[in-house]
Amino acid sequence: MQVKQVMTNDPACCTPDTPLPEVARMMVDHDCGEIPVIENRSGKLPIGVVTDRDIVCRTVANDINPVALTAADCMSRPIVTVTPEMSLDECCRIMEEKLIRRVPVVDARGECCGIISLADIARHTRENLAGEIIKEVSAPIASASAAAR
Repeated sequence: MQVKQVMTNDPACCTPDTPLPEVARMMVDHDCGEIPVIENRSGKLPIGVVTDRDIVCRTVANDINPVALTAADCMSRPIVTVTPEMSLDECCRIMEEKLIRRVPVVDARGECCGIISLADIARHTRENLAGEIIKEVSAPIASASAAAR
């Protein structure tokens, strides 16, 4: 099975200057926990991601007002991506290795064309694959910077 068979196509994206409250509203409107940050609207080249956890851990938990910030202020980078043609097994290995629950999918031009999440994997694969990834991704980590992802 390939990533393109289970990914969510054409995800909501923002630019670095998108106000953080707008990014959070996009998460609500699109029922997702990660918004890819793209260089600009015309190219869709991903440069980072903002997760719901990024907003909480990098702003609220540090007593920083997220209302005054932009996507660039709390996005995770460098970005990890996969391709539509990549095998789902390879994608899962990357997610486990990088300790991530969602990953943007980029086309041959390097532009964001989708996103794949543990929920996508759970809906389209054998029942314990997503559980195996969650176990690896959720293992206690020593680094505070990794915890912010």
